[in-house]
Amino acid sequence: MSRLKEKYTSEVAPALKETFKYTSVMQIPKIDKIVLNMGVGEVKDNPKALDNAMRDMGIIAGQKPISTVSRKSVAAFKLREGMKIGCKVTLRGENMYNFLDKLISISLPRVRDFRGISPNSFDGHGNYAMGIKEQLMFPEIDYDKIDKIRGMDIIIVTTAKTDEEAFELLKLIGMPFHK
Repeated sequence: MSRLKEKYTSEVAPALKETFKYTSVMQIPKIDKIVLNMGVGEVKDNPKALDNAMRDMGIIAGQKPISTVSRKSVAAFKLREGMKIGCKVTLRGENMYNFLDKLISISLPRVRDFRGISPNSFDGHGNYAMGIKEQLMFPEIDYDKIDKIRGMDIIIVTTAKTDEEAFELLKLIGMPFHK
């Protein structure tokens, strides 16, 4: 069992049950999945860019990403319907807890001038979304082997009904929110 899942079952779940006065164990919010998404805009000029982005994301997530395709044609962006324009990974179970543990304890503190993440990025249904500007914050990425610095979106999907419950869940797990 991963360190973060153990912390959830032993400390976080009982604290949430006491704080929000849940009557059933099934009401306690938990992390459902984590979705990593990377848009690769330069793929129309450089077709190898998508392969490099997928390689980087696979190294970061520890799971093979799938490519995402455009749904519409947009002439202004030289984009055709069905063109591959990005990649994504959905993490669940043990991989999800391992990634979140690595994100909280290793990767986020490596960001220069890091003061915490914004507590205002909840969507109203208990899910949290954050963006990172460069993939170099992850220790697995070798600086010499990347072709371009790319950012990505990280969405943490929880079973919480409200943003307050989700905020408390992530705060107890160890997410470094700033004031």
